[in-house]
Amino acid sequence: MVTPLMSCSARLPVFTILIALAVPNTYLAGFISVQGLVMMGLYLLGVVMALLVSFIFSFIIKIKEKSFFILELPVYRGPRWKNIGVTMIEKARIFVKDAGRIIMIISLLLWFLSSYGPGNRMEQVANKYAALKNKTADSAELKMLYKQYNAEKLQNSYAGILGKTIEPAIQPLGFDWKIGIALITSFAAREVFVGTMATLYSVEESETKTLKQKMQAAVRPDGSQVYTLGTSLSLMVFYVFAMQCMSTLAIVRRETKTWKWPLVQLVYMTALAYIMSFIVYRIFS
Repeated sequence: MVTPLMSCSARLPVFTILIALAVPNTYLAGFISVQGLVMMGLYLLGVVMALLVSFIFSFIIKIKEKSFFILELPVYRGPRWKNIGVTMIEKARIFVKDAGRIIMIISLLLWFLSSYGPGNRMEQVANKYAALKNKTADSAELKMLYKQYNAEKLQNSYAGILGKTIEPAIQPLGFDWKIGIALITSFAAREVFVGTMATLYSVEESETKTLKQKMQAAVRPDGSQVYTLGTSLSLMVFYVFAMQCMSTLAIVRRETKTWKWPLVQLVYMTALAYIMSFIVYRIFS
């Protein structure tokens, strides 16, 4: 019930891109990184909440038998640098092989959902902007029309419709429909969030820019910036607490031989993430 609250390495890509977007790269006392403090704070937040939740669950979940944890501490020696190098390479290989495979599959699926839509919606959008294109010869205006065409095309795709459907539920947290799509896809693996955003913004924006630049330039329909400090912190806090891990639920189901506890995990952690994100967004927006 509490282990998933501990921040894992899968959250690192999400934290890294959002911290780079919203937190200034400044230093306190000349050597303490503000971005590093935020990263450390997110990890500590998970630990503190795990302690608090475990304390609360100790009154709710009654365990009849006592368990004991015995750990023999090893003799501490200086690290062998060769072993460290081999371990780093092996861990990186496993990540690319396992997580990379999931990211690739979901990115391809998301590209399809972002490029096609139901009925003749996409055709209507194409015809609309083809008519507008014929009415102007100005290069700047044509460029703007092309960007608007890609944006409207994405909104009328399967992915856009899905995002727009859940947007009212996540809007109080400062999230837009694209973030909503990322929340759904990253349920398979949290690190898929970055790949999802890259796919969505690549479909909508044809210019050669980094993902960070595209996300910094993202605006809402009213012209306001999407990734403000409030939205970015709210999203990071959501990922600290939310049960965005299908494999964890599968393991809990296998160990407990019932769907009761996986569902309890999913419901309480999602509710906790929603409440905490709402509070953070209201404080910093």
